[in-house]
Amino acid sequence: MRVKVILACEECLNRNYSTVKNKQSNVERLSVKKFCKRCGNHTLHKETK
Repeated sequence: MRVKVILACEECLNRNYSTVKNKQSNVERLSVKKFCKRCGNHTLHKETK
């Protein structure tokens, strides 16, 4: 079962990206290092509620 999730920047809390994840194999929250347009550099983005 794939679920749509939204990724938010850890520094500025801007919700920049959306992606899908498999909820059965990934129970924990997704965290990816991505480029934030607002901060201007690569920061850690975590899955929001």
